[in-house]
Amino acid sequence: MQRLYDFFRRHPTGVDTFWAVLLLGFTGLWIVSDVHGARELPATLFTLGLCLVIALRRKAPVKMLLLTAAIGVGQLVFYVPSNPGDFAMFVITYTVASGPTIPRWASRCALLGALIGPALSVWRFSEAPVSRPAWESAFFTGLLTVPFVLAWVLGDSMRTRRAYWAQLEEKAARLEKEREAQSRIAVAAERARIARELHDVVAHNVSVMVVQADGAAYVLDAAPEQTRQALETISGTGRQALAEMRRLLGVLRTGEQAEGGEYVPQPGVEQLTDLMDQVRGAGLPVDFRVEGEPRPLPSSIELTAYRIVQEALTNTRKHGGPDVGATVRLFYKDNDLDLLVEDDGRGARHELYEEGGADGLGHGLIGMRERVGMVGGSLTAGPRPGGGFRVSAVLPLKPAQ
Repeated sequence: MQRLYDFFRRHPTGVDTFWAVLLLGFTGLWIVSDVHGARELPATLFTLGLCLVIALRRKAPVKMLLLTAAIGVGQLVFYVPSNPGDFAMFVITYTVASGPTIPRWASRCALLGALIGPALSVWRFSEAPVSRPAWESAFFTGLLTVPFVLAWVLGDSMRTRRAYWAQLEEKAARLEKEREAQSRIAVAAERARIARELHDVVAHNVSVMVVQADGAAYVLDAAPEQTRQALETISGTGRQALAEMRRLLGVLRTGEQAEGGEYVPQPGVEQLTDLMDQVRGAGLPVDFRVEGEPRPLPSSIELTAYRIVQEALTNTRKHGGPDVGATVRLFYKDNDLDLLVEDDGRGARHELYEEGGADGLGHGLIGMRERVGMVGGSLTAGPRPGGGFRVSAVLPLKPAQ
């Protein structure tokens, strides 16, 4: 049964053909038993035509409607009374009214036929030596009209529903494209910002190298030991600058000019204490702790850690709700630097930042992921058990030379 259902679903024309053959069988029995004489040939032709309407109603609905109208007129002219084949008239009325691509004039013609067809049929086939009372003719007319009108109403409601769902699907697809476009714009903007900051880091390192080189040249003869220390500083700073430059080359630039003409060092983990004081001054209680042995870190790692904590606390202050508190943990490990920022506010609200915010302006988590990805780390963000929101990042480390 399931295979048969799947076959009919994939081949709707086959279903129509099956019903057409079934209708032909029932109508053929009616012709053999009730139709004789001159009406037998027209009844047979009309039956074949109505079966053809059933079989081709999906491929050519308008043509089949016109064929049905012609057969109906032919039945009135040749005095072929109502028979099982007239079921095709219900079907084509529904088909024309429900088709989303079928012209509206065809649907209106089907409704007109549904209204006047039964009345003509009662008038044509109710001739008798004794005339029927008017109420009886009206009753039979209404009895035949209601099914046709219901078929049209059902089809028209299906057309309206399909059009409504089509509009919803189109709107959803358009919103999805707009959201993807906004996400791409946010990623590009964040990468441009990261590129500018990394550019400042590299420029600062190069400035340090220049200063150290000038100092080494100045004390080359008078203080060889200081010269050796300056050269070691230049060597280590140069290697770090090269590493930052490799990261910089992987970031998409937009051609946007730097905001200032002088490049200055970007904030790092040492500035996190000042950041905590600023946040506490804004009314957000923060518990900040550092675990492990602090040591020199690459500038890009320090900058990434600072920006992640800054963005996470900003999100907490904006979306955490009243009386919210936060904790910040910085873990120095052998091979990586771990960050953990948690709050006890309305954590589910932060999920708005995942896709750009309810107002389309916030792209907090997008920026965090871009920054962590630039240094080869990993980021986990989401509601925490018991309420609140959690941001956890792992940044790979190599001790500074």
